[in-house]
Amino acid sequence: MTTTHDGTAPAAASGAHPARALTPDAEPPAALTAGETSSALVAVENLRVSFGAAEVVRGVSLSVAPGECVAIVGESGSGKSVTARSLLGLAGPGSGVRASAFTIAGRDALRFGPGDWRRLRGSFAGLVLQDALVSLDPLRTVGAEIAEVLATHDVVPRARRAERVLELLESVRVPEPALRAGQHPHELSGGLRQRVLIASALAAAPELIIADEPTTALDVTVQAGILRLLAARKAAGTALLLISHDLAVVASIADRILVMRDGRVVEQGPAGDVLAAPAHAYTRSLLAAVPSASSRGTRLTAGTGATASTGRTDGARRTDGTRAVPAPVLAATGLSRSYGSRRVVDDVSFTLHRGETLGVVGESGSGKTTLARLALGLLTPDEGGVTLHQQPWSALPERRRRPFRPRIQLISQNPLDSFDPRHTTGRLIAEPLRTGGRAERRARVLESLARVGLPPETAARHPRELSGGQRQRVAIARALAPRPDVLVCDEPVSALDVSIQAQVLDLLAALQAEDGTALLFISHDLGVVHHLAHRVLVMKDGRVVEEGDVDEVFSRPRHPYTRDLVAAVPRLPATAGSARRSPR
Repeated sequence: MTTTHDGTAPAAASGAHPARALTPDAEPPAALTAGETSSALVAVENLRVSFGAAEVVRGVSLSVAPGECVAIVGESGSGKSVTARSLLGLAGPGSGVRASAFTIAGRDALRFGPGDWRRLRGSFAGLVLQDALVSLDPLRTVGAEIAEVLATHDVVPRARRAERVLELLESVRVPEPALRAGQHPHELSGGLRQRVLIASALAAAPELIIADEPTTALDVTVQAGILRLLAARKAAGTALLLISHDLAVVASIADRILVMRDGRVVEQGPAGDVLAAPAHAYTRSLLAAVPSASSRGTRLTAGTGATASTGRTDGARRTDGTRAVPAPVLAATGLSRSYGSRRVVDDVSFTLHRGETLGVVGESGSGKTTLARLALGLLTPDEGGVTLHQQPWSALPERRRRPFRPRIQLISQNPLDSFDPRHTTGRLIAEPLRTGGRAERRARVLESLARVGLPPETAARHPRELSGGQRQRVAIARALAPRPDVLVCDEPVSALDVSIQAQVLDLLAALQAEDGTALLFISHDLGVVHHLAHRVLVMKDGRVVEEGDVDEVFSRPRHPYTRDLVAAVPRLPATAGSARRSPR
């Protein structure tokens, strides 16, 4: 890490000043005060980070004091993660880092060498990254991963390390910690891997925790537990720098907020002020994009020009004035599936009609994804069955099911894992098309890209050349290309920042309105489900414990488990996000 004084005036200080909106042409606010600098564990003024000629962090100043949580929010590419990683000397290969002043625990970090940064990480500062699968060593058990931190920083005697590993796993709500400690990362779910990463970051009891999207992969109840754990650490005097696109999570724990856009801080101040009365238009747009019960029937983004689905088709009117009940597009009856002695899906039934969205919610391990795979015909049920347009689906052998697969398509949580990296985007979208010549398939690819708001030249690019939001749009375009009757959406927006998530949700609603596509929408985010779905299934331990109209279930839950889920949802202040929305 190359760090030099550059002598320029600091910008966008994040001290305890009133909320203030800034513009690139505005005069920079005053530097951090002497009191703020002296009381802070970390204080940096006029931080600038560049990669080659591109400057991605442009004049950011911030401080974090013991017992304080400072949150950085903004869209992907705003510079928030690079800012946070720079505080640990991890800006990245080829980066140039400059600052007018930079102190860590009273020491001048501008003079740090590689050895100083290595000693700092883990003992003084713990880092929690979003992508646990990349961060954890695939060749070691997760218990060994955590034990390494304990050994490196001599936290407990050797004889106590195994016991301490289990205590840390239990503190982050990992079930069966003794079993999980002996497993490798690939044997754990995404939520469990994220909890292991948090346990590792907390192992040496650091004075500062830098958490970059620490709860994105977690279901709502586990997220609530992790937030309580972080809040307890904060109350005990630990400093917390939180990076998150979930503004409700930020509202639940942050003392101060910095809003970043294009590498700059455009607004900063006490969390309550920024969220309840945002001064900058960009902050207001982020708050307006948060999906919730209050956003139902409205667009989350301005200018999409789309009309959303208002519900399922009610059927044609009979001569006696009543309406015929339409036949379901997809139906499941008594579905059960076991792995060994464990029943993962247990006697689940549902119907899904044209133009309808059925939400499926529940904690990790509740059986949601297995249910999706049964609906897609990727797994065979042990009992029960699935019909597509009232015709057998799950009972068909694969060779007879294959011609009908274009009628039911999947949008997954992580499209990069489902894409062949050797193929261009155009080839990936064309893959499910089984009829037509080359010219016809090319036309369908370009049509699908246009429908999700991507330019034609995207077809020649490879997945790794695209942003996360663009890849998710490609995944939707690929699913839409064969013009399916049913889309199975398995956590399709959980990894996206709030503005890109809003664009994808508006897109799905608009496409549903145009085509009458039925959506089976699986998510751990109850706000997203409440915004988009018409009906909801609540799953626990493989069974449906409650179902019905989404407003009814979420506003008046009958089952204790549903009440627990609803109670665990973090919420924005009542006045946040009150910017006028356009009707769908």
